[in-house]
Amino acid sequence: MPDLVREFGLSPNDVGHLTSAVQFGFISGTLAFAILTVADRFSPSRVFLFSALAGALCNLGMLPGEQGMASLLAFRFATGFFLAGIYPVGMKIAADYFDKKLGRSLGFLVGALVLGTAFPHLVRGLGADLPWRYALVATSALAALGGVLLWATVADGPYRRPGSGPDFSGFFRIFSDRNFRAAAFGYFGHMWELYAFWAFVPLLLAAYLEKHPGIAASVPSLSFAVIGIGGLGCVVSGQVSRQLGTRATAATALFLSGVCCLALPLAAAASWPVFLGFLLFWGFMVVADSPLFSTLVAQRAHPALKGTALTIVNCIGFSITIISIQLLTALQGREGGFGIFAILAAGPLLGLIGLWSERQKTTKP
Repeated sequence: MPDLVREFGLSPNDVGHLTSAVQFGFISGTLAFAILTVADRFSPSRVFLFSALAGALCNLGMLPGEQGMASLLAFRFATGFFLAGIYPVGMKIAADYFDKKLGRSLGFLVGALVLGTAFPHLVRGLGADLPWRYALVATSALAALGGVLLWATVADGPYRRPGSGPDFSGFFRIFSDRNFRAAAFGYFGHMWELYAFWAFVPLLLAAYLEKHPGIAASVPSLSFAVIGIGGLGCVVSGQVSRQLGTRATAATALFLSGVCCLALPLAAAASWPVFLGFLLFWGFMVVADSPLFSTLVAQRAHPALKGTALTIVNCIGFSITIISIQLLTALQGREGGFGIFAILAAGPLLGLIGLWSERQKTTKP
């Protein structure tokens, strides 16, 4: 980002707008894919390929110099739009191949996503200083290569049930199912907390280290560790769910991460090893339930609308992340301190209420 700021003469507000453009592009893309039931009507592997190639091209659109803010925003929005054909469709492909072992397979898939999210912090921590155009070309090439490899090696799965055409009532049909709603609301609560936590991990570390100047530590490297350990959390939760059950494992992880939201001020008042260990535990738990909620959503959706269900839930969940991040940012500017992160506990609380209400209703005679 610093290189982009210098070359294009961007202001801090412009940088925020570019980031938001990707988010809104993804939301718009998931909404469009869901309304048109793209992931159910067409081969998921082909949708993945098209989205990877289109996203890579849009990413490369930033290469020419002397661009205005309007064109930069357009390319960022378009890149986010086509990302809607990557992550949700990737989960759809996994759901088409696995039934009883879906939680474990999604654990590896989401775990890889978590490591990818944490990777930029590692690069910064190691002091890599590549020109931004090199990084842009490399990531675009890898995205295109990944799309081609998946299309060439992964056929449609045995559990795929193709949709017949656009279903504009799909949203209402999907959410009319009580069990599906419970899984979706659990996921929404999880998303309220997850991305806000990830966004503020570097700030949490920096705030603690500022109060303890005698501690020598690299914020980017530690941010990678705190976020990246969630990849292990996804894999472990996928394995544990085979013994405890998907819903019980997801609820346990959601409860523990919610407790972390409330316990942060206590951890911040403790010694450095305790605080760092606390953040690592939180980073492990905060995303451990993600593949499990996606599993519940996929298993409780109508087979012909499975891809659409995953896409809709992603769309709503990602929209929620914008609200929680903006709220936490506003509180940070006004109040400050570690206590403001208690607001994130609202997500796990509401998610647990949703899961518990399903249990209560399904156990009645």
